[in-house]
Amino acid sequence: MFSRRHPYLFFILAMTAMIVGSTLLLRVGAVMTKSEPGGERIGVVELYGVITDSSQILEDIRKFREDKDIRAIVLRVDSPGGGVGPSQEIFTAIRRARQEKPVIASFGSVAASGGYYAAAAADGIMANAGTVTGSIGVIMGYTNFRSLVEKIGLEPVVIKSGENKDMASPMKELSEEHRRILQAFVDRLHRQFVRDVASGRNLEEGVVAALADGRIYAGEEAMELGMVDRMGNFEDALVWAAEKAGIPDKGWQAVYPERERSWLWDLINGSAEALVSAVERRVSLNAGFLWMPDAGR
Repeated sequence: MFSRRHPYLFFILAMTAMIVGSTLLLRVGAVMTKSEPGGERIGVVELYGVITDSSQILEDIRKFREDKDIRAIVLRVDSPGGGVGPSQEIFTAIRRARQEKPVIASFGSVAASGGYYAAAAADGIMANAGTVTGSIGVIMGYTNFRSLVEKIGLEPVVIKSGENKDMASPMKELSEEHRRILQAFVDRLHRQFVRDVASGRNLEEGVVAALADGRIYAGEEAMELGMVDRMGNFEDALVWAAEKAGIPDKGWQAVYPERERSWLWDLINGSAEALVSAVERRVSLNAGFLWMPDAGR
């Protein structure tokens, strides 16, 4: 029935399926690895997208920190922020790495909130004039469905171990006491953010606090405020890292963490990254420091 109504569409779909299937059979299992470059080596760690899990970034930083052949590290950041904990873990890992070798942060289109938090521990930060920078702050939010649930006629039933266990429940009105508790929690995280940025950037906490009202800055303005050190692109950051490591001009090679993965994984991951990218574009407009409340536990 389908083929008679839409013969051309059916033919195109069938041919596409055959081509994709044949390609997968031929290429699944192939691995992608990095060849050994010549010259002094600068390790590149990529911090892209919303920060939800720091495990891979931490592993990449650790390997480059322990590798004696890696003379310097460049953290390439293009992130609107993410979870507080993972951002703090990356900040700590970079601070540890810079004790052994130079670490330079290179900002792409956006280095906001958690993305800026993580990079603040580097020896130096390089951004583009128009890089969305800063958004030093913490935001917690959720949608309350109480009115909708009441209209539908549903009645939530909650069994809890403590008075405050469901204080962020979308099924109940937020009381003034619970609002006070949550606000105090956000304020504490904000103070940690300000403290760590001040420490990493060698600035007074009062100076950082004055900048930390959640607003974003263009990279050029961020440099004037002391949040960024230099203007330049990714290659400029590599050159800067080489200079700090004492590597002669053009006597270095940028290397990336080795990955061993199948072509099928790349295909699937590419589709996932496209979806994440669409979400990030929406997130980056807010450029807020994202913290997702754990309402399920």
